[in-house]
Amino acid sequence: MRVVVVGVCASGKTTLVQNLTRMGIEAYNAAQEHSQIKQLWKKKQPDILVMLDATLATIRTRRKIPWGEERLIAQRERLADAREHADLFIETDRLTKEEVAQVILDYIRRKNDGSHNHR
Repeated sequence: MRVVVVGVCASGKTTLVQNLTRMGIEAYNAAQEHSQIKQLWKKKQPDILVMLDATLATIRTRRKIPWGEERLIAQRERLADAREHADLFIETDRLTKEEVAQVILDYIRRKNDGSHNHR
């Protein structure tokens, strides 16, 4: 099962992909937030598309950034197609990295059990 993760800068994409990979899940980070190609995420042919988001206040606690809300809005606009097609949308502000990974694991488990209707 291939999981592709998109999201705004410092929303936890890299950490999530590393955690999922350590758990034996094929996971990739698609840097969609930097691209004008609306469906860049499709190149990795995901079985599950996950979009992560975070507020500017949270992003600033995670990383020193020289930009403000306007850049965050632009990133979200670039991610609009991915968000529309995402199987999971996760706001990471109040979640630990372990909790974010658990959301994906729970989704995969439900999907594999057939108890979750895809999209």
